[in-house]
Amino acid sequence: MASNRDIGIIGEQEAIKYLKRMGYKIIERNFKTKKGEIDVIAMDNDILSFIEVKTRKTDKFGLPCESVNLRKQHTMGTVSLIYMAKKGMFNRPCRFDVVEVYMDGESVKEIRLIKDAFQFRGRF
Repeated sequence: MASNRDIGIIGEQEAIKYLKRMGYKIIERNFKTKKGEIDVIAMDNDILSFIEVKTRKTDKFGLPCESVNLRKQHTMGTVSLIYMAKKGMFNRPCRFDVVEVYMDGESVKEIRLIKDAFQFRGRF
């Protein structure tokens, strides 16, 4: 039986495949800073998308997107500002997406993309 970490890795790999099928161009995976991490950074046409991938085997503890709480949103927002500063991308439109991956054992049952899942208006 796969561990939660293994399930998360499988979910992220499947999310990447799904995003590519949806026309996203993957720029970076697992962008890490001292402030946190963003799972996937991609271009969706001309929009820079910062993406959190949440994988679940059950909704017993709520929907996967519900775990992207205010704290996680703030972390993603802060890390996105660091990324844009590092890459000189401040004049580019961007948004925050969430990909929910539902697993049945070790296989994917369903993938759901939530575009523009939340807004970030914070600062460092």
